[in-house]
Amino acid sequence: ECPLCLLPQPPEAFPTLASCHHRSCRACLEQYLRIAISESRVPVACPHCPAVLQPADVHCLLAEPSLRDKYEEFLLRRLLVADPGTRWCPAPDCSYAVIAYGCAECPRLTCGREGCGTEFCYHCRQPWHPDGPCVPVPPAPSLSSPAAQLTNPEDSGHSENLAQAEAEAIKVCPRCSAFIMKINDGSCNRMSCTVCGCLFCWLCLQEISDVHFLSPSGCTFWGKRPWSRSRRILWQLGMVLGAPMVISLVAGIAIPVITFGIPIYMGRKVLQWALGFPCLSGCQQCLSVTSSVLLSLFVSPIITAVTVGVGVPLMLTYVYGVVVVSLCR
Repeated sequence: ECPLCLLPQPPEAFPTLASCHHRSCRACLEQYLRIAISESRVPVACPHCPAVLQPADVHCLLAEPSLRDKYEEFLLRRLLVADPGTRWCPAPDCSYAVIAYGCAECPRLTCGREGCGTEFCYHCRQPWHPDGPCVPVPPAPSLSSPAAQLTNPEDSGHSENLAQAEAEAIKVCPRCSAFIMKINDGSCNRMSCTVCGCLFCWLCLQEISDVHFLSPSGCTFWGKRPWSRSRRILWQLGMVLGAPMVISLVAGIAIPVITFGIPIYMGRKVLQWALGFPCLSGCQQCLSVTSSVLLSLFVSPIITAVTVGVGVPLMLTYVYGVVVVSLCR
């Protein structure tokens, strides 16, 4: 039975994938690849796990040459976008990429596509401007305000609301400048660009790490906009003043929980394991549980000491290092 369509299939209908051990019927995999490539979600992951499908498997499953070409193009674009020296031709209907290195002193680039030859600037990525400095990139037409198309002054307030809502729902990837839309459904602000794979914050549009929302940047994991400056300063002051009491309370709770929790957990696990072997007598089961609990009682203080000894200095370093420096700024 295929886990995607839930229909019984013969064994030859389940192709073997080189990336993982999951199996689905060929029809479901072809449909899945067709949708993923049409949405530019390349590389394509397995429908059951995060493992990336190998290009050889994708070519074997795709029968349409057009989809294969799109898949290869998206893979190439993903590779080029990740390269900081890649610049895309700004000419309309031209998707040619120019890989440029050492062009800071001579920023004039020329598109190598046959029939194009557009000259553009390495820095601002706009048409070449030999007589002036780089100008900021103008707003995209899709993000422009619709107020200019309205002649009725009564609709100006409504058009401004529409423009603001559109600007909040569509933003630009900080690495590859691809347009990304976020549905206002209460989802988190940790975004991943499907074109270049950049992980960025939806609020500040900066490339982030996993601890971005724990830093005193004002960006919240679920909020719709960053904290105000006054609220951020009050929160940082509260962290600096209340850190000793909070860290002491957390350490005081963690020490007994870890010390006695590990023996209890191990005793229950060994008991469940022993009950699965009817050949063991009651004395043997009791001996197994008792020995595991006693061994855990010797090991748990060491684990507690390491956890508290490493965790407390890390939290103090974060509060009186990162937070204090951010507060001074």
